[in-house]
Amino acid sequence: MADVDVDRIRRIVGKDHGLVSVATTRQAGSVQASVVNAGVLEHPVTGAPVVGLVAQGGSAKLRHLRARPHVTVTFRAGWEWLTVEGTTELAGPDDPFAGVDAERLRLLLREIFTAAGGTHDDFDEYDRVMAAERRTAVLITPTRSYGVGG
Repeated sequence: MADVDVDRIRRIVGKDHGLVSVATTRQAGSVQASVVNAGVLEHPVTGAPVVGLVAQGGSAKLRHLRARPHVTVTFRAGWEWLTVEGTTELAGPDDPFAGVDAERLRLLLREIFTAAGGTHDDFDEYDRVMAAERRTAVLITPTRSYGVGG
């Protein structure tokens, strides 16, 4: 993670609930973009800082990342913005990840949600919905970041 200021990422996450535009690459090379929440947390196996987001099972985002594990996310708060590029690892019901069993995945999805500034009154219900939607943790190891402000 040379040249990536993780504290700068954390600061901008807190300014707008970790709202990001996430861009993946389709097979033909065009870009697919969507808006999700993301935050900074420790990698569940290595402990290194990563940017995490949660993707719904069956989503285009997951299909693209399985084939091409590179992603760009842009955090924005007012006129400040910070783009993070990186490589991804997936952990979910359709994406087994060594060291992350079903219980660890349940907790990891919560960790990503709270790292992005989320709160929930009923985490049992949150867990139920995540499992029903076959949600997957997307862990981004930042390789480059740039932006204005923050």
